[in-house]
Amino acid sequence: PLTDSPVVLKILQNWVPRVSHYFDKEHYTYVGHQIVIQESIEHFGAVVWPGALALSQYLESNQEQFNLKDKKVLEIGAGTGLVSIVACILGAYVTATDLPEVLENLSYNISRNTQDMNMHKPEVRKLVWGEDLNEDFPASTYHYDFLLATDVVYHHTALDPLLATMVHFCKPGTVLLWANKFRFSTDYEFLEKVSDIFNTTVLAEFPESNVKLLKATVREN
Repeated sequence: PLTDSPVVLKILQNWVPRVSHYFDKEHYTYVGHQIVIQESIEHFGAVVWPGALALSQYLESNQEQFNLKDKKVLEIGAGTGLVSIVACILGAYVTATDLPEVLENLSYNISRNTQDMNMHKPEVRKLVWGEDLNEDFPASTYHYDFLLATDVVYHHTALDPLLATMVHFCKPGTVLLWANKFRFSTDYEFLEKVSDIFNTTVLAEFPESNVKLLKATVREN
């Protein structure tokens, strides 16, 4: 139930401040690793949003509750790749997905931050919400332990395909961890739809950033 009391947290300043406005790289530290993220001003998905910081921080702090080691993890709308990189550092088999135009920057960030580490090599793939899911990610072959999504609710035309994508990947045994800024009524309407379909709990709230972190699992009859 959504009435469980979530933990109230603050997004920590885990990054080194920018030197100037033209400096397009952000430096973060998670799980003892310095992560350098190149942002891109051309694309929405290529900026680090607060939900990504919230989920990265939460995964780092709750490794016993959500042990990603050797687990199969899919991130949808991976953007700059920060969350996928953190999941990699935590030992997961990660597939980071996003729209075609974001993949170049995403691949660059992921390979740059994971290349010299002793970890499972992450995969970067195209995934357009709601499109070709059965062809590209057939349920018979692809089963994920965790589905990660951060700041995926901002583009209000894409919510039905987003929900269809969550439903496609959220099989029995899959845990969806979704962190998002909640600002508009459409954000809450989407949350209601998610709660109607899945067992949903608010794990954490970051009130200063308006971010909620939710856990959802498929209802098993």
